Amino acid sequence: MISVQAYLARVKANRNNATLVILGNEAADLDSMAASIAYGYLLNLQSGSNAVLPVMPIPRADFKLRTEAVFVFREAGIALDDVVFFDDIEFDKIMAAGAGLILLDHNKLAHTLEQYNSNVLGVIDHHRDEGLYKYGDPRIIRKVGSTASLVGVEFQKAGVEISKEIAILLCGTILLDTVNLDPNCGRLTETDLAIVEVLFPLCPLARQDFFDTIQREKFNVSGLSTADLLRKDYKEFQSKKIRYGISSIHLSVKQWEEMDKDLLSGFVKYATARKLDVLLSMNAFVEHCFSRDLIVFSRIKEVHDNLCMHLQTLSLDLLACDFTEQLQEDKGFICFYHQGHSCVSRKMLQPLLALYFNK
Repeated sequence: MISVQAYLARVKANRNNATLVILGNEAADLDSMAASIAYGYLLNLQSGSNAVLPVMPIPRADFKLRTEAVFVFREAGIALDDVVFFDDIEFDKIMAAGAGLILLDHNKLAHTLEQYNSNVLGVIDHHRDEGLYKYGDPRIIRKVGSTASLVGVEFQKAGVEISKEIAILLCGTILLDTVNLDPNCGRLTETDLAIVEVLFPLCPLARQDFFDTIQREKFNVSGLSTADLLRKDYKEFQSKKIRYGISSIHLSVKQWEEMDKDLLSGFVKYATARKLDVLLSMNAFVEHCFSRDLIVFSRIKEVHDNLCMHLQTLSLDLLACDFTEQLQEDKGFICFYHQGHSCVSRKMLQPLLALYFNK
């Protein structure tokens, strides 16, 4: 059986002739990237084709910002030279030539790629079903802790042997997404537990040590600028009139404010570069326990103020934080909150924002 690394090297050499592209979501978190590689590898084993290409949907230079992915890929023996990133290929030409798309860890293309909706052939995802691509084969959209769990199930269904490299990729991802299989995290399902029971005997790493290191690396933001943090785990959305982005950041607002006394300028620059009307940052961190903060920015006062009032009506339990030196209204409008209900993640908040912005 061909190794994962050999598979990646072959498909990279043949990347401009890809007939099927496996694409994770635009945030390119560990789940998106690990699941894409694992599923592409499975399809290659089943078909023997070197034209099944997993693509990491970020520039190569941005991978270093996904510190948890850097660690897990290294543990799995995945050499980055053979991994294909978005700027390694001529994506438009590959799509124009008729290549198909399989979406991993999302079931709606980012608005910047919506022109390729007709190329989508299938979906494997654990987010809310957007009701698209009904013809998809596969079309697997289930509420589980991690897309990696669904990919593991596909290996089982296909009767394909799971290698050590794949076990490390999938196990590391599932542990991170389910907070080390914690039933209190609100994400863990029987599917996650069942596939982990299959995968972990194949994974040579001790579960607790593996999780602790991944978690530590995920929250390692040393040396990153505000711009780096905002783009590290970012998703963008378009409503009827509002373009908005949501960054996921792994430190508290207080820690971030101590690192950068002019956070507002960083938000202004990032929102301007992305042509955003609204930019939110959902900050997840661990002090005495798992906690969340929220930052809301807009260059338009009415949009900012109305959104802040609306957010107070949702189940977030927001408490305003006082960083008056950051509130320079000539640049834009920004508010800082501690989020009492820490279970509300970006995945849960974004559909509520979509309803609000599409009114």
